[in-house]
Amino acid sequence: MKSLGSKPWLLPQPVLIIGTYNENGVANAMNAAWGGQWDMHEIMISMGSHATTHNLALNGGEFTVAFATVGTMVASDFVGIVSAKNDPDKMAKTGWTVEKAPNVNAPVFKQFPITLECRIKEKIDESETGYYIVAEVVNVLCDEAYLNEDGKPDVEKMNLIAFEPVNHKYMALGKVVGDAFACGAALK
Repeated sequence: MKSLGSKPWLLPQPVLIIGTYNENGVANAMNAAWGGQWDMHEIMISMGSHATTHNLALNGGEFTVAFATVGTMVASDFVGIVSAKNDPDKMAKTGWTVEKAPNVNAPVFKQFPITLECRIKEKIDESETGYYIVAEVVNVLCDEAYLNEDGKPDVEKMNLIAFEPVNHKYMALGKVVGDAFACGAALK
């Protein structure tokens, strides 16, 4: 095997769209790839110093997290490379429809099939360059078009994308290939 050195290549990484409101109640979004599940009802996201981090302070740490899809990929990438600090028309350029989340003071972008409503529980290593957040998932919203017969989200229908950090690519997630906590029983 070839040694590639120390790299933060956790594969794949989710493409998370963080939704907040600014001081004027205008929706903002940013793309964050460095995040994951922290605990049973919590997530973790590495945050730099962004308009979003400023907005989090204004809104009591409330925000939404949507998962980017093949259909939202271009606009999702755009909100990651363009700051609201530099482009006041940033959100209009995405074409996303915005509505207020029912349980937190943050926007929901209707083009995404699933959105988490979140509230910061803890900031870790806060400095002028950013911090890590641990956030409680207050509620999960799912477009009814993406529910299966049991009323649960059907992730396979969503065409979610993942960030591949090795070559800086987005990859479409594929089909279901097995049942977790069950397929390994064949080796018992």
